[in-house]
Amino acid sequence: MTSLLMRAVAGYVRLTAKPRFATVAGARRMLAAAKGPSQPPARLGRRHRVSRRQVNGFDCWTVAPNDRPATRAVIYLHGGGYVNEIVSQHWALISRLARAGVRVEVPIYGLAPRHTYRDAYPLVTEVYRDLIGEVDAATVSIAGDSAGAGLALGFAQTLAGAGLPGPGRLVLISPWLDLTLSNPDLPAVEARDPWLARAGLIEIGTVWAGGDDPEDPRLSPVNGPLAGLPPTDVYVGSRDLSLPDAELLRTRAEAEGWQLTTTVGEGAVHVYPLVPAPEGRNAADAIVKSLSAA
Repeated sequence: MTSLLMRAVAGYVRLTAKPRFATVAGARRMLAAAKGPSQPPARLGRRHRVSRRQVNGFDCWTVAPNDRPATRAVIYLHGGGYVNEIVSQHWALISRLARAGVRVEVPIYGLAPRHTYRDAYPLVTEVYRDLIGEVDAATVSIAGDSAGAGLALGFAQTLAGAGLPGPGRLVLISPWLDLTLSNPDLPAVEARDPWLARAGLIEIGTVWAGGDDPEDPRLSPVNGPLAGLPPTDVYVGSRDLSLPDAELLRTRAEAEGWQLTTTVGEGAVHVYPLVPAPEGRNAADAIVKSLSAA
């Protein structure tokens, strides 16, 4: 049974977020809006070792345990539709990972319309290259939510071609897997998703692609190669526009022998592991456990 808190969240985002994604005009307003701050909340600096550096002209934050050496490392790529900045819910999950003994690298990639995926991939590649220069790639995971999860999978698919070893694990929360949003099962899910709508997302995705083919696997990783990818966990809600493409990815994984575990939160909304409801807390617990396991 869906919790009352999850139902309340669904009602809230239906009123506040859905209208922004429902039209091209709403998407253009999001694209034109000023970006929010990207620095972590001050409380993170009191709980963990937090530092910032510049990589390819972009900030990259490191959040690490302050009471012990990190046993694992994660690159976390935040969601926001490639147009919205990292927010407190992302930092809360990152803080939980650091508390569990994980070093978390948080690249603050540039957002549309000023930036495109052509800026994001070199940044994430450099952050990953630096990290595996310090620690074994097998102890590194790549995680992300929504747009960041799509970027995480697309990036992992490029590593073999770049001559870099793959990470030990991927965790994808409500991944945006196809910028074209052309899956025929999407209309039925869109009707029950209280948050997202195709019209606005397609407009934003077109800008993020910067004139390139949106079916390119770096933009729509559901089309990319699966061979050689590490074990992967996907979390998606049953009231989430991401669900049909997550199911398509699972079908491909089964056919191609990729170890993929998909958890569908019944009655849950987009990026539900970040939501302060019982379903979200349970999923976040599982994510922290899998990413911190030595």
